[in-house]
Amino acid sequence: MPFLLQRRELLKGLLATSLMGSTAETQAAPERVAGAKPFSIHIFSKLLHFLKPAELAAVAADLGFDGVDLTVRPDGHVEPAMVRTDLPKAVEVLKKRNLSVSTITTAITKADDLARNVLETASQQGIRYYRTGWLAYPNDQSIAVALKQYKTQLGELAKLNQEFKVVGAYQNHAGTNFGSAVWDLYRVLHEIDNPALGSQYDIRHATVEGGTSWSTGLRMIASHIRFIAIKDVIWEKVDGKWKAQSVPLGQGMVDFPAYFALLKQLNVQVPISLHLEYPLGGADQGKRDITIPREKIYQAMQTDLETLRGMLKKSGLAV
Repeated sequence: MPFLLQRRELLKGLLATSLMGSTAETQAAPERVAGAKPFSIHIFSKLLHFLKPAELAAVAADLGFDGVDLTVRPDGHVEPAMVRTDLPKAVEVLKKRNLSVSTITTAITKADDLARNVLETASQQGIRYYRTGWLAYPNDQSIAVALKQYKTQLGELAKLNQEFKVVGAYQNHAGTNFGSAVWDLYRVLHEIDNPALGSQYDIRHATVEGGTSWSTGLRMIASHIRFIAIKDVIWEKVDGKWKAQSVPLGQGMVDFPAYFALLKQLNVQVPISLHLEYPLGGADQGKRDITIPREKIYQAMQTDLETLRGMLKKSGLAV
């Protein structure tokens, strides 16, 4: 298509320019950003682990994203052990492309020294939100006991968030971990009652776990939502077993019209992290060695971004 071809040529130029300037040293700290605009769309950088930050910035900016949800976790774009030096550099190159860097994804689950290093550095860079890691329910204790422990553990993390003026968000991820069902996550967040800790609400995983009752869980946890993750899913039989498989946006069973209508009704206005987790040559799994041409990944990003913007516009939500 001519439009895509034009973007490809522009993208090649941007990549070349970014690579030429990627070795420049940081001259000054980036200007502090209060937070991302409601429904601004940030690409989850897990998809682009095969790109260095300067290349990532060029791709995200050229395709029209508002920002980047940067992975600051083991094997991410920024390794936690190197956060003091590498996060400021990554933020600088992204902001040079006029990309918001107000959200990051971490593996943080408790208020320890590593969390302190990551959150303090993030705060210094004007990063407002971060996704936490996940917590598994132990097999050797009751759910009730585990919930009490997680209330204490996450309550301490919320206090650390307050210290650095950042907001943590726990993702409801399909499976058997704490928070998968949404109800348990709501209970703990409600009891902690700290605005510095909330939910990264994921409608894909909520649909898998909740079926047609996802809206009930959303209504319950709405006041705790700090930002949202967007992706789509279908049930598919693989080797004789039913599995939830991610698909391009709008091609699955997530009821996006109903979802966005309910967000509007509940007055939930938060940033969006766009995830592409359907097969894309390993990029969807965060791999650095991919098996398909990069252009196919960029085309998928562009298509999902345009689909999402169309959905938001149709729902009457600002972008």
